[in-house]
Amino acid sequence: MHIARWICGLVLICLSVSALAGPFVVAEEQRPQSLAPYLRILVDEQGSLGLQDVTAADSQRRWRASEIQGTNFGFSSATYWVAVTLQNPTADPVGLILRQDYPLIDQLDFWQPAADGSWSLTATGDRRNFHSRPLNLRDFVFPITLPAHTTQTYYLRYQTAGSMNIGLTVSSETAFLPQLGKEQILLGIYYGGFLVLVIYNLFLFMAVRDRAYAYYMGYAISYGLYFGVHNGVSFQYLWPGNPWLANQSLLILLGFTLIFGIQFVRTVCSGPQLAPRTDRVARWLLYLLFPLTAISPFVSYGPMILSLAILTLVLSMLFMVMGVISLLRGSVPARYFLVGWGALLISVVIYMLKTFGLVPHNSFTHNAFQVGALVEMVLLSLALGARVGEIQRHGITDQLTGLFNRRYFDEQLPREFTLATRNNTPLALLVLDLDHFKAINDRLGHARGDAALCAVGQLVRKQVRKPVLACRYGGEEFAILLPRTTPGQAVIVAERLVKLVAELKLDKMPLTVSIGVATFQHGNYASAIQLFEAADAALYRAKQAGRNRLELAPSSPDPVVSAPSVESAG
Repeated sequence: MHIARWICGLVLICLSVSALAGPFVVAEEQRPQSLAPYLRILVDEQGSLGLQDVTAADSQRRWRASEIQGTNFGFSSATYWVAVTLQNPTADPVGLILRQDYPLIDQLDFWQPAADGSWSLTATGDRRNFHSRPLNLRDFVFPITLPAHTTQTYYLRYQTAGSMNIGLTVSSETAFLPQLGKEQILLGIYYGGFLVLVIYNLFLFMAVRDRAYAYYMGYAISYGLYFGVHNGVSFQYLWPGNPWLANQSLLILLGFTLIFGIQFVRTVCSGPQLAPRTDRVARWLLYLLFPLTAISPFVSYGPMILSLAILTLVLSMLFMVMGVISLLRGSVPARYFLVGWGALLISVVIYMLKTFGLVPHNSFTHNAFQVGALVEMVLLSLALGARVGEIQRHGITDQLTGLFNRRYFDEQLPREFTLATRNNTPLALLVLDLDHFKAINDRLGHARGDAALCAVGQLVRKQVRKPVLACRYGGEEFAILLPRTTPGQAVIVAERLVKLVAELKLDKMPLTVSIGVATFQHGNYASAIQLFEAADAALYRAKQAGRNRLELAPSSPDPVVSAPSVESAG
């Protein structure tokens, strides 16, 4: 019983292979159709066979149906012959278009039978002049006419130093033109998206002068031009008479893409600071890429593109590791980077599997890389925006305590004073100073002094919520703005801070704080400067009265406010 099942299975397999390798029956209005199941393939390891050799009767046994070997062979030095048989059952000749949709084939020869029984040869490929193509299109397109009630076989010879991807489709002339129009529109949108991203980030670079934007633009421009070569667009429009440049530019642009990509990722993920070991590996790979890119135009294409493909995979994994480490260590831009790079990494893996012949060549595996790249570019642009936010926060934040800095306080005090005046609401200001801070630095060292400032900064951050604004004003002095806060409420906040600072336990390092409190209400102060001077004078009185306490400024300013500096009070 089992033997019978095996025999039936083998018969079915043989029948299916025979059917798949049979002729493809075309329709009068043939829509684009992949010919992969209908191809027969002959592998010429030496590259020495001609058309007569492969069509001879004794060579027929060497042909194999494409379903057995597939149409994607990765990197191979062999020459591949392809035979496809088309059948026209209608009473009229049918104009057809045979299309090879992967343009990076060095030499592609196409034979079609002529009316007199001979063979007509079209020799093209991206190692030959662009005008050798029957139609001036980025892909290899061969127009043919299939006579009525006939069955004809066509032969193609593929030879390339890169990845061997055979992607043949057939369509009628009337169905091909609309499809071509749609593809042109999509390509325009695709490259337009790259251009918009570059211009947008150029303006941002001119505004913020952050080198991450320069690396991003170099990365995006190199990537966009790389895909132009990859899609055959550059060969069609930029250098149709220079096959050498059409091939070598792919290597150069891929090298530049990786170089700018390394620098961009290291910068946006803060690699040297947050992931130093991974960053060191990326830096050594960067040093390797410089000579590889420089020599790429002058060495054999096959080994070079293979080396760069492997480096692309390695760097993709490395960047993901760097992004994860940076995210775990608090980098906000790393969130957007990881999402964008994850999308690209998936598409890169798919494309590389296709490049090495591990998955079939089709529209999805061929275009996934490009779609993933554009999605990645958009998300990396968001990562740059997050980086700008971090830069801005660093510009207004004191790095030691995590509070806002004096520059931000000087901007916000007049603004809050104006709002309080306009809305007729109270505004309280607390000015704090650590007691005997100079003695702490002199006796225990500046490191212990910094620890004390950090502890007070963390305490203040825990005690205040928006719209309260806490700043490190300078040295050991802090300022806290409390919008819509009455004198009584401000005194309660100040008393709590005095108590909590005195209760801090910092390895036998006693800390106390003096606070001056001033409140603006009912127009009692004419300007923000007067309010600050009143709080500063109250702070000085707290120091004079014995420290570790608060003093409330009078409800209206003194005619003359003259207080020694807090620094001299200690």
